Amino acid sequence: MRKLSWALLLAGTMGGAAPAAWAQETIKIGVIQPLTGSVAYNGLTYVNGAKLAVERRNAAGGVLGKKVELVIEDGQCRPANSVNAAEKLIVRDKVVALTGAFCSSATAAVMPVAEKYKLPMLTGVSSKADLTEKGLQYFFRSAETDRLMSRTFSKILAQKLQLKTVAYIGVNDDWGRGGVEDFSKDLSALGVKTVMKEYFDHGATDFYTLLTKLRAAKPDGVFVAAETQDGSILVKQFKEFGIQTKIFGVGSWATSDFIGLTGDASEGIYAAVPYASSMPGERNQSFVQYYSAAYKEKPGKYGAAGYNALNIVMEAIARAGNTQADAIRDALRKTDYAAPNGHFKFTEKGEGYGFDVVLVQIQNREPKVVAQSPTERP
Repeated sequence: MRKLSWALLLAGTMGGAAPAAWAQETIKIGVIQPLTGSVAYNGLTYVNGAKLAVERRNAAGGVLGKKVELVIEDGQCRPANSVNAAEKLIVRDKVVALTGAFCSSATAAVMPVAEKYKLPMLTGVSSKADLTEKGLQYFFRSAETDRLMSRTFSKILAQKLQLKTVAYIGVNDDWGRGGVEDFSKDLSALGVKTVMKEYFDHGATDFYTLLTKLRAAKPDGVFVAAETQDGSILVKQFKEFGIQTKIFGVGSWATSDFIGLTGDASEGIYAAVPYASSMPGERNQSFVQYYSAAYKEKPGKYGAAGYNALNIVMEAIARAGNTQADAIRDALRKTDYAAPNGHFKFTEKGEGYGFDVVLVQIQNREPKVVAQSPTERP
């Protein structure tokens, strides 16, 4: 009996010590992104940027003397899948912070989970404006909002493209509808008439019915809120239809993936984005250089978003001096991060500001900066 008791005691001690020992080996940060589905191009690019940030930080000594480990889950941009991913990362993998979950609807579903477990969460992508209006204490956003992009660039677009009438097309989710509503509201206030609003589902491949309506509406310009895969198909069919209307929009339009998939049909498109590889400045030039060396293509919006989000979280952990959730949260509130695209800070609500946003036009398959503006404190 005594041997058995000592054996049980030893097993219990080792069982309790093993997780703690493992926790001391690395600092785990959870990443929820769409790795499959119609926005997988963008989710995988975000992960590439996140991995690059961690690799560079680990090569420089890590955080608090430890290596940082990314634990990545596929949320598929679906609320239920993303919630399941968050539960796994928090309960099973014991991550100290979360980043994700790309689509605003998926992020909105994960936010209460992070709040329940009192775990810091940062989205580098989700742009629905009201996400930071929910009064949550552990949520932060380093992404632009639809409202911010519209306020910054609607007047420039209206004047530059000489818009009198505009048609609006968006993916049928929180982000697509939010972008359409914000831009249509601000452009209408400038005297630009709305002649059409249409939405399509993720993964759509046939836009001909929608484009028939668009051609009949005869707008001066068409605003599109779409990501890489959906957007490239839409734009190619738009050009096949022979429609000459000027195109502008939001999403992944300035990325290498989008331009590569869309080909010559991307020529002349305008896009309002928080990042483009052609942005001036030494920090961005350096980022483009080492991102291109790692992935054999220039970074775009989502590569930069993943890179920035992980750097912001890692810097916060370093400032906190430990991996306690409240300490990391408080350190995130004191963020002053020098990024390839400006300086990131957070409001008391967790809303990011200070970074630059740009209006670009695709010329010879390169995003050329037309206008650039720092984001003001909301």
